[in-house]
Amino acid sequence: MPLISDLVDSIGRAEKEVSVQLKEVEYENAHPVKIDFETVSLKDKADLLMRATKAAQEADDRIIKVQANLLNVKEKVQISSSEGKLIGDTRVRTRIAVSAFSCEGDNMQSGSDAPGAGMGLEYYEEMTPEEVGREAAREAIVNLSAKDCPSGKMPVIIDNGFGGVIFHEACGHALEATGVAKNASVFAGKLGERIANTCVSAVDDGTIPGAWGSQNIDDEGNFQQRRELIKDGILSTYMIDRLNGRRMGMESTGSGRRQSYQYEPTSRMSNTFILPGDTPFEELFEGIERGLYAKKMGGGSVNPQTGEFNFAVNEGYLIIDGKIAYPVKGAALIGNGRDILMNITKVSDNLSRRQGMCGSISGSIPTDVGQPAILVSSITVGGTANE
Repeated sequence: MPLISDLVDSIGRAEKEVSVQLKEVEYENAHPVKIDFETVSLKDKADLLMRATKAAQEADDRIIKVQANLLNVKEKVQISSSEGKLIGDTRVRTRIAVSAFSCEGDNMQSGSDAPGAGMGLEYYEEMTPEEVGREAAREAIVNLSAKDCPSGKMPVIIDNGFGGVIFHEACGHALEATGVAKNASVFAGKLGERIANTCVSAVDDGTIPGAWGSQNIDDEGNFQQRRELIKDGILSTYMIDRLNGRRMGMESTGSGRRQSYQYEPTSRMSNTFILPGDTPFEELFEGIERGLYAKKMGGGSVNPQTGEFNFAVNEGYLIIDGKIAYPVKGAALIGNGRDILMNITKVSDNLSRRQGMCGSISGSIPTDVGQPAILVSSITVGGTANE
């Protein structure tokens, strides 16, 4: 009977020495930075926050407190592959976040705004700190007059921008190969099948210049792509990394991402959004006897295996007879990703994206969510009103 040491020696002798000659891949940077934050003084950065804070404070006498933060990130990435590829990327991001707090008697409310981009400080020439401060204050003031939201199934208009968080969470994660390859997604095996209403088309596009979730390359060294996920309601493709691509017998779509070298890359979203339709925003309200206009979405939870979700509405309004009646509070949207895709009956033309951080097994990464305003014909609304 051989000794364990003999077996170990045998295994060691069986290993082959592999030599890889690395060749650097050069390309043109699609996300050039005009104003590097490292070249800007601390005083000038603080001035951006002071401008946002002042704008929020001056928006209304009922604003009693304002908090503002500025985030600047520069990441240098180098990837060396066993196939001989040597490729790198420098990723720059900036984001300003403002929270405003309002008070009227014993009623206290809050509002926030936190736009960002894959750019340098030139971003604040197009998205001024004053705009961000005033938007946070506006929401805080609106919520002072909000009434308790009624509950029940009803039509819901979900506004553009961060309204896309529902698609991101309830549908986007289920289209990542991380779950699809293991048959742990409601959309596994559905390529070429209808999964949404014909008015719905959606993409994940990591190539948008200066976007929050964009990169020149993914974290496996593949160039980023524009991925057509859904076309006229038909599932076109998944977001695929190399490992799960091998499991599925499919090519990578440049979707391998991770927070840092401490995580293994896996399939993740970049800038994921529903494409604009042709319905003017005002027409979404026509024919709604009683419904909800979810202007700003908040956080929530989702089960990617079932698609079931629960999301808070940070700013909402009751719709009565096709008109916005009054603001409501305590609203939540409860449903299933498969159902909501089928129940989207109108898509507006006012596409907008917003920024967030997405957490998964490969860490926390920057992603854009977005959509035009959409009409969901029926969805369960959780509310706090006694009816």
